[in-house]
Amino acid sequence: KETEEGKKQALKNMVSKEYKRDSSLREKFQLLRSITNSHAESETSIIEDASKYIKKLKHKVEKINNETTSEQYFCDPTDPMVTVETLEKGFMIKVMSSKNEPGMLVCVLEVFEDLGLEVVEARVSCKDSFSLHAIGISNNDDCESMDGEAVKQAVAVAVSTWSDSQDPKG
Repeated sequence: KETEEGKKQALKNMVSKEYKRDSSLREKFQLLRSITNSHAESETSIIEDASKYIKKLKHKVEKINNETTSEQYFCDPTDPMVTVETLEKGFMIKVMSSKNEPGMLVCVLEVFEDLGLEVVEARVSCKDSFSLHAIGISNNDDCESMDGEAVKQAVAVAVSTWSDSQDPKG
């Protein structure tokens, strides 16, 4: 009788462990389903959706890395690159340099102020290199009279002058 009770208890323990494992697995599939925004019901479909989701994320990372690499590639350390695109109500100004000198951002923002441009949106990276993408609009309602080439020249001169003043050889 004792061995029969032992067998029943062992069987209950096995069933309990199997139930806990299945329950944990179901929870993990539900978590995977929610993270990947999958509407699939079967485990196989959830895994397929997760695989597609991972490939999509990988593609986004590669795209971001390619954009960053191309920006760094076009930066000449002796001559920071400045581009200005005229927008309907202002300018998209990009400044890129493979060097990041202290105070470069302040220098560029002072030029914007001197030109009467208000920065309405900006993205800046100053870790190893310098990259600024900013949208500036005119404070004076005379944006039509402001020339994109003049903005580019003013920013380029200021950045070059700043870079030269920071160069220990200069």
